[in-house]
Amino acid sequence: MTNPVFPGVPRIESPLFAQDSLADLTATEQVIARDLNTHGFAVLDFPDPDIEARIERIKANLGPRFDIPFGDRAADKTRGERRVQDGWKFDDDVRAIASNPQMLNLLGKLYGRAAFPFQTLNFPVGTQQAVHSDSVHFSSLPERFMCGIWLAMEDVAAGAGPLFYVRGSHRWPIVTNAMIGRRGFGEELNSAQDPFAEAWKALCRANGAAQEPFLARKGQALIWTANLLHGGSPQTDPTLTRWSQVTHYFFDDCIYYTPAFSDECIGKLALRDIVAIHDGEARPNRYLGEGIEAGHYSKNARPKGLSKDSNSGLFLNILKALRN
Repeated sequence: MTNPVFPGVPRIESPLFAQDSLADLTATEQVIARDLNTHGFAVLDFPDPDIEARIERIKANLGPRFDIPFGDRAADKTRGERRVQDGWKFDDDVRAIASNPQMLNLLGKLYGRAAFPFQTLNFPVGTQQAVHSDSVHFSSLPERFMCGIWLAMEDVAAGAGPLFYVRGSHRWPIVTNAMIGRRGFGEELNSAQDPFAEAWKALCRANGAAQEPFLARKGQALIWTANLLHGGSPQTDPTLTRWSQVTHYFFDDCIYYTPAFSDECIGKLALRDIVAIHDGEARPNRYLGEGIEAGHYSKNARPKGLSKDSNSGLFLNILKALRN
């Protein structure tokens, strides 16, 4: 259900959320909506009766892609490549998890717009990734129409480097290049997160916020909002695995771009060409129902297909429309 006053804000992050009766949601869905609004994340059992079989097939199919001695219980599992990006392109079970119709229906209710998956990541062990927000990697205009779903593909032990989150951090400001005094468009980075790391740490300190580990059961899923700070805890037992799948979702009728390599203030956006995983259809960049010219994202240069000025003009037109 789209809020008639703030249709450009996800339903679960609306400033009028407290007035939303949630009458169109089931009792379980209402709990999820309130958790997302209050905490920035929600936990549920993944709604797929075949999830156990899918998980085992994914492990068997993806396992050989990692230089990890899974058969040796005492071996270090943290060496070598530790993720497969966009496994949905060749693994039907990865695609089925990302495209789960019940989850797509739920996200549509929670955000007020149709959801679609656009990226998958599969991990055999924990990421041990520092605290961060996905909002620097992929974002939308209007903002916050993005979320992630993390699925535990085995019971997660404390020593396996569990996922962690910073409860309530989704309500903090979305850190941008402009906020930290950096130009991003056309720049090169080894990690898109690095320039923002100190800002996120400072916000955590200022708010007295703690990192809470998610000791998930196999088959549990965690939905997190676009700006929730999260990461991977240090792995204290390198012999353990921590199989998981992350799926990232956008929502219809948005502009999709990469903020780490954008300068929104002067209209320079690293736009993305997006294809929905579940139906294979392109999702063009749109603003209030109108399509705009899509660029091809490159971290080494401005988006291909756009001149130096055309992207700026596009963004300025959007700003004019907002003012009107």
